[in-house]
Amino acid sequence: MANLGLYYLFFVLFSFHFVTNNAAGSAVAVNSKNGATNFIRLSCRATLYPVLCFQSLSMYATKIQQNERHLAEAALSVSLAKARFTAMFVSKLTKVSGIRPREFRAVKDCIENMGDTVDQLSRSMKEMSRIRGNQDFMWHMSNVQTWVSAALTYENTCFDGFSGNFMEGNVKAAVKRRIVTVAQVTSNALALVNRFAERHQAAATNMP
Repeated sequence: MANLGLYYLFFVLFSFHFVTNNAAGSAVAVNSKNGATNFIRLSCRATLYPVLCFQSLSMYATKIQQNERHLAEAALSVSLAKARFTAMFVSKLTKVSGIRPREFRAVKDCIENMGDTVDQLSRSMKEMSRIRGNQDFMWHMSNVQTWVSAALTYENTCFDGFSGNFMEGNVKAAVKRRIVTVAQVTSNALALVNRFAERHQAAATNMP
């Protein structure tokens, strides 16, 4: 009977220890995610489209944590994914029944522009992965900034190809919806890349 009582006491103490540790671990995880989420929200204020920025990046809070580089890389990844999807969508518009000659030419130009956009964003992500501390940091970041800016220019050029009243219609509307979104996330990515570069340089300058 005494052994049974000791066994029961041991079981209660073990269970309490297990539950307490789990609760503490869960609290740490929640606090960590909340901190990352707040970090993303505050960082997105530096962009032109903060609401879209937060919506597109908050799902990566666990990976981003409170790291400026991870945030910039996630933003580039989102932009690249959107650009690839848009490029695939636009490429199918050449087969739309009843497409007008001017629309067809604009779509063909847009396909080329979006292909260039994907290339520039892919190069930017690869360049980010080559950054190692302070060594050649600004050279790598200058490349990234140049290529993301070029991607944004290609996106805007695609959209400009559909300007004018004679281009009004379903094709223009379909392209506009997607190009506007991909241009906005690319603009946000560029802002966060610039923020990362500036903060890294400021920290490096203040090092003893």
